[in-house]
Amino acid sequence: MKRFLWVLLTVSALGITAYFVPPYLVGGTTVPGLDRSIPGYYTSLVIHALPAGIALAIGPFQFVTRLRTRFPRAHRIAGRVYLIAVVVASLAATWAAVVTGSGFALQVAFFALIAAWLYTAAQAYRTIRRRDVKAHRVWMIRNYTLTFAAVTLRIYQLILLQVWPLMPDLEYSEIYTSSAWLSLVGNIAVAEYFIVHRVLAPRTRRPVTV
Repeated sequence: MKRFLWVLLTVSALGITAYFVPPYLVGGTTVPGLDRSIPGYYTSLVIHALPAGIALAIGPFQFVTRLRTRFPRAHRIAGRVYLIAVVVASLAATWAAVVTGSGFALQVAFFALIAAWLYTAAQAYRTIRRRDVKAHRVWMIRNYTLTFAAVTLRIYQLILLQVWPLMPDLEYSEIYTSSAWLSLVGNIAVAEYFIVHRVLAPRTRRPVTV
């Protein structure tokens, strides 16, 4: 089951990266009705897309114990690339969140995501510099869960679009905003559940010796 979930995570991450990033590199987009008249909006999305895609693609392989053990130097280099990509993608997304015309609710969701993304990245870097591997792993799980919001947002969006005909009064921006909030809150909940029950649980359940 663990391997299946990792494969599903990896395939989803690589698939979303391959589908959504390349159009931005050639002046296109997969976002319907994207308003290019807003100053700097499209440019910020282009600058965001490439590093975000790099982080999304690198992340799953950083959690493979065998790769970390056999290739520690490659793991460290990939980790630095990942964190730099997260910082660049976050800063670029900040402007897109400021100028988006999709409403205040979406702006709040994106600002919350950006703040959490940067904070967890900083904590992941700080803990590994202190050689606290356990805490570093916890913060990287949290950080990549936020990176993976790029995938879950689109999954929720696809689901909501299927029920859109049943709610004709809804606008596309409302569907997108709902998807953003669901991906943010849902991913955080999944990450914390995994951390508590899979990462920290072995320590708390260790038998007491007298």
